[in-house]
Amino acid sequence: MEHAVQAAVSILFDGIAYSMVLFVMAVGLSVTMGLMGVINLAHGAFAMAGGYLTVTFLGNLGLPFLPGLVLAVLAVGAASIPIEHTLYVRIYNRPHLDQVLLTIGVTLMAIAVATYAYGPSPLSIKLPAFLETQVGVFGRDFPAYRAFIIGVGVLAFLALWAGFERTMLGAKIRAAVDNRAMAEAAGVNTTRLFTLTFALGSALAALGGALAVDLVGLTPRFALQYLVLVLIVVSIGGFGTIMGAFAASLMIGVIDNAGRYLYPEGSAFFIYLVVILVLVVRPGGLFGRA
Repeated sequence: MEHAVQAAVSILFDGIAYSMVLFVMAVGLSVTMGLMGVINLAHGAFAMAGGYLTVTFLGNLGLPFLPGLVLAVLAVGAASIPIEHTLYVRIYNRPHLDQVLLTIGVTLMAIAVATYAYGPSPLSIKLPAFLETQVGVFGRDFPAYRAFIIGVGVLAFLALWAGFERTMLGAKIRAAVDNRAMAEAAGVNTTRLFTLTFALGSALAALGGALAVDLVGLTPRFALQYLVLVLIVVSIGGFGTIMGAFAASLMIGVIDNAGRYLYPEGSAFFIYLVVILVLVVRPGGLFGRA
C-alpha cells in the first residue's frame, strides 16, 4: 500500500511539472490560433529557439540562470515581431493548406539552422545550486527544479488569467476572438492586437522551451517532437481560452506521465483515447465554443 501511494505521488508530481511545461508552450498557441485563425505549426520552433538561446546565454555567455532565462524569452518575443510582419501577415485569411505549408516550412528551416549552429546532439543547461536541491512532498524527495517549473506554470496561468479577464487589452483580445469584424467596428486595432498577441505567444513558447531543456532535453527535433502534444492540448482545451489550456495540459501531462510509468509500450494510446473521448463529447474543446 505504501509503495502504491509513493508511486502515485511520484506520477502526480512529475506529471504536473510536465503539464506546466506543456501549458506554457500551448497557451500562446491557443490564444493566437483563436484570435488570428492561423494554424501556426512553427510554434514549436519558437519554443526550440527559447531553449537554445537559454543554453547560449547560460553556457557560452555565462549569465546567471534567471536573467539568462528572462533574456532568452524576451529575445524570442522581440524577434517574432518582424517575422509576423513579413511572413504571417501574408497568410491571414488564406486557406489552411497555405498556412500549414508556410509554417511547417519555417519549422524545417529552424531545425536546419539549429542543427548547423548547435549540432544534432542533445544539450543541457547548468542549473543554479538552489535548483539542484531536493524538496519533500508527502514523504518523497523530488528535484527542486520540478517544483520551480510548477511554480512558474501556476504563476503564468494566474497572470494570464488576470490579464485576459481583468484588463482592457484582455477584453479586446477576447472580443476579437469571439468576433473580429465586430471588434474592428468597435474601434479595436486588430492589426496591432495581432502583433502583440503573436509576440506574447512566441515568448510563452520560448519560456516553455527553456524550462523543458533540463526536463526532457533539447535537440533540433524539439520543434516537431512536442508540437503534436501542444496541438492536442489546444484542441482539448479549446481555442482562445486560458482555463482550457491549463485544464487540458494537466490532463494530458499527468496521463502521459502515468502511461510512461505504468505501461511504457503503449503510453501514447491513453493520450489519443482521451482526445477522442473529449472531442466526441465536446467538439469545441473543454472550454471552447461547442
